[in-house]
Amino acid sequence: MSRILIIEDDRSIAELERDYLEINGFETTICDDGQQGLKEALDGEYDLIILDLMLPGADGFEICRIVREKKNTPIIIVSAKHEDIDKIRGLGLGADDYITKPFSPGEMVARVKAHLNRYERLVGQSRSEVLEIRGLKIDRTSRQVWVNGEEKVFTAKEFDLLSFLASNPNHVYTREELFREIWGMESVGDIATVTVHIKKIREKIEMNSAKPQYIETIWGVGYRFKV
Repeated sequence: MSRILIIEDDRSIAELERDYLEINGFETTICDDGQQGLKEALDGEYDLIILDLMLPGADGFEICRIVREKKNTPIIIVSAKHEDIDKIRGLGLGADDYITKPFSPGEMVARVKAHLNRYERLVGQSRSEVLEIRGLKIDRTSRQVWVNGEEKVFTAKEFDLLSFLASNPNHVYTREELFREIWGMESVGDIATVTVHIKKIREKIEMNSAKPQYIETIWGVGYRFKV
């Protein structure tokens, strides 16, 4: 049974999330304080974290940043903050998804299942293969990346997206195709997530992210990895 950590200070929302998740066979733990939630996220063994942003003790952005530095556990932000800048900031800190309140409990459960399935499939399919392209080295087994001998730190989704593109060179993928492949969903979610993750990857692997030598933008279509 998958274990879900809910970090949410609004008890009614936390209990709604808990009820729908438990009906669908998940085991849940609720933390209503940011510091308590951060400690539980770091010390406990959870398969996915549902995280509010506005919390007492520590805000969700800080929790997301600290957890992502230490674990690859999927993180779904559920917040009343609707502004694009908040979504971009959350995704940039390593969150896997962003849901705005009010939300459909059924949609939340669908996203939880999709992220768990995707994470398990990608981890399970890791092969003892190392990709090396013009100074870029990707080790799928250890999930490590080096650029000209210097190791770079990647979030789980950043690594999955880079590894997928590098494994399928010269193929042009639309944002919708990449969202479906990496996040495991069709229309559920915001494909702007792909753009944010591509930007973060370029900042780590490109000498000049404005003139990328690895991940090329095909205007009006999507992206391709050049070899």
